[in-house]
Amino acid sequence: MLEKRDFYINGQWVAPQNGKDHHVIDPSTEEPAAVISLGGAEDAEAAIAAAKAAFPAWMATPVAERIALVEKLISVYEARAEDLAGAMSAEMGAPIDMSRSQQVGAGTWHLKNFIDAAKGFDFNHALGDHAPNDRIIHEPVGVAALITPWNWPMNQITLKVGAAAIAGCTMVLKPSEESPLNAIIFAEMMHEAGFPPGVFNMVNGDGPGVGTTLSGHPDVDMVSFTGSSRAGRLISKNAAETLKRVHLELGGKGANLIFEDADEKAVKRGVLHIMNNTGQSCNAPSRMLVQRAKYEAAVQEAAEVAGKVTVGPASEAGRHIGPVVNEVQWNKIQDLIQKGIDEGAKLVAGGTGRPEGFNKGFYVRPTVFADVNNDMTIAREEIFGPVLSIIPFDTEEEAVEIANDTPYGLTNYVQTQDGARLNRMATRLRSGMVEMNGTSRAAGSPFGGMKQSGNGREGGIWGIEDFLEVKSVSGWSTD
Repeated sequence: MLEKRDFYINGQWVAPQNGKDHHVIDPSTEEPAAVISLGGAEDAEAAIAAAKAAFPAWMATPVAERIALVEKLISVYEARAEDLAGAMSAEMGAPIDMSRSQQVGAGTWHLKNFIDAAKGFDFNHALGDHAPNDRIIHEPVGVAALITPWNWPMNQITLKVGAAAIAGCTMVLKPSEESPLNAIIFAEMMHEAGFPPGVFNMVNGDGPGVGTTLSGHPDVDMVSFTGSSRAGRLISKNAAETLKRVHLELGGKGANLIFEDADEKAVKRGVLHIMNNTGQSCNAPSRMLVQRAKYEAAVQEAAEVAGKVTVGPASEAGRHIGPVVNEVQWNKIQDLIQKGIDEGAKLVAGGTGRPEGFNKGFYVRPTVFADVNNDMTIAREEIFGPVLSIIPFDTEEEAVEIANDTPYGLTNYVQTQDGARLNRMATRLRSGMVEMNGTSRAAGSPFGGMKQSGNGREGGIWGIEDFLEVKSVSGWSTD
């Protein structure tokens, strides 16, 4: 079995000070894939001290040099792509082909977008023509604690590390203990790329141990967290004592509004989107709202599409979906599917239990419910599995009301050929992102939500700005 117990602190791999063994479970087999150490407060404090000591020199490093190191990181990242793909497939269940293309690909995408954004950003500029001796200086926040989830590991690590590094922050990364192997590889890549000791540190641990120390420590100036809304609230409370900046990217319960004039691929596109990554995406379109004239046909099509989604081990090539990450998640999803049945939703595909042919592994049947109303549990709670709820609506006004009737506000989706309606929906839907007719948002666009989906933005220049303080200076000498 693979053993990876050490932490990366101050440019070296060091043994835990008070670590305890933790098995990383392959969700396809339910067997251990590796053993790591979960650190404690002493390990987190050592990493924080290293980051604090490294900050003055890293802050003073010219932006061009920081960008050059991120460019070097990209070349190292690309050379280690297959290692990353294999790690994520084994530890969190992404099918290997999907892991190579989407899970690994997300990292290079974000790093390249940060470089493009930074090269066009003026970190020190005049306030305006009216005040040539007033300057606006963008400086790094300081020591940043980066706490990342298991569902899109490299996506989230690169969104945080790339932005923090270019901004001039030093870092302590705590990856999810469910998917730590890719983060260990990433730490090796940061070392190979040549980042100075202490700029990037990585400590494995759980939330109550390392996570609590990071979020409450007075020498940590910022916490950037991606995960559940419940954990986000706990981090915010713990961080409040030191008044540090807290960036949260939390859950979602996205609505996919399909109007009667939607294109012929809209329903299929929506079903496949919720099934991608086995439904383990915060921006998944888990509520499909369908206009009444199209509703019955959409339900039938959704059931047929879901019925053709295949499930299989993460290690096998193909376009299937893999297992969910662990037993806790599997049980939660099963309970929510049963809750949907008990509350009167119409099950048209899938259901409880493992798919046919599986008696081991955390596999979930691709599931579709029809005749859902927005008061049902499956319409309110984030399921984080391959489960779709279909809700009918009559008017545009009703669709907006249903879509916005949620504590979350991450991503909504709109399918219509009416350009004026598209624009109305974009302004009326209360979410940080709105995607139209299957068009993905462009390179460098900001990712983030409102309401209980969090605050702040990741990606592009907005992601870099989240790690920057704004300093206003008068009397700047132009001599």
